[in-house]
Amino acid sequence: MTTLNIGIVGTGWFGMMHAEKLSKIDGVKVAAFEATSQEKADRAAQKFEGARGYDSIHQMLDDRKLDAVYICVPPFAHGEIETALIERGIPFLVEKPIGIDEQVPSAILKGIETKRLITSVGYHFRYMDGTERAKELLRERTVGMALGYWMGSMPGVSWWRRMEGSGGQFVEQTTHIVDLLRYTAGEVTEVYAAYGDRIMSGKQDGVAVPDVGTVTLKLASGAVATISNTCAIPAGDRTGLHIYTDKGVLELGHGGLTDIEAGRRTEYANRANPYELENEAFLHAVKTGDASRIRSTYADAWLTHRVTIAANESARTGLPVKL
Repeated sequence: MTTLNIGIVGTGWFGMMHAEKLSKIDGVKVAAFEATSQEKADRAAQKFEGARGYDSIHQMLDDRKLDAVYICVPPFAHGEIETALIERGIPFLVEKPIGIDEQVPSAILKGIETKRLITSVGYHFRYMDGTERAKELLRERTVGMALGYWMGSMPGVSWWRRMEGSGGQFVEQTTHIVDLLRYTAGEVTEVYAAYGDRIMSGKQDGVAVPDVGTVTLKLASGAVATISNTCAIPAGDRTGLHIYTDKGVLELGHGGLTDIEAGRRTEYANRANPYELENEAFLHAVKTGDASRIRSTYADAWLTHRVTIAANESARTGLPVKL
C-alpha cells in the first residue's frame, strides 16, 4: 500500500490534534511541520518518527514530497500558504475560518477552481451523527425558523482579540453555527447584525473585538434565523442550533440531536468522532480522486465565510447586507 506523506502547517492545538490522529492511520505518515519559527517546527517534528521541521512553506515543499497538507493557522495568516500549495497542485485541508476578509479567500478559490484541486475545510459539525440525522428528518419537514448560539468566554491569545487578527467572534467561532444553518436549512440571502462592546474591553487589555452580537438572517427558502454570540461570560457556555419546523424542534449540539415532537422526545447521541470522519473523507479523496465524501469543500466554505463577513459589514454600517 502506498503511504501518504502529510505536511502540517501550524503547531498549535489544531495542528497537533490532526497530527496525532493522522499518525494512527495505516498508510499515512506525518512527514513535515511548518511553523512561525524553526524552533516550534522542530519541537513538533520530534514527536513523529522521520518528520522534519521548517519555518517556511516554500522550504517545506521544496524539501519534502507531500501528498497533502493540513493548514491550521490563525485567520490572519491565510494566503501565501494556500497559494504555494495551489501552484504545486497539492491537496489541502484547512481549518476554519478561511480568512478575515472576502478578498483573500476569493483569490484562493479562483486558484483552486482553475487547478481543480481537492480541498476540505474543517467544519467538523457537518460530520456529527446528530447533523446527519437532522438532515434526514428535515427532508420531510418544513423549516420555519432557527435560533443559533455560541456563548462562552474570550480565548487568551492576543490575535483573537483584534479584528485584524481573528475577524471577531462571529467570523472565528460562530462560523460553525452559520455553516450548520446552511448545511441543514439552506442558503442565506440577507444579513442584519448588531454588535456590542459591553464587558471585556473594560476588563482586559488589548481587546478590540465586540463581545456580544446578534445576527438576523433571511434564507432562500423564506425561513428566518437568528444567531447570537458572546465571548464575555465566565460560566454557562453553550453552542448549538435549534431548528423550528412544522413537526416540532430539532436541537443540534456537541452531544448530538434532540428531536422534540408532540408527545415525544427522541435523543440521537453523537458516537463517531467527527474529526476522524473528516480525515477519512479527505484522505480517501487524496488517494482515489473521489471527493464525494467531503462535506465541506473550499467553495462551500467560502459561502459560509461570506455570510460572516457580511455580518461584520452590517454591524459596521447599521444596514442589512444582501448576498
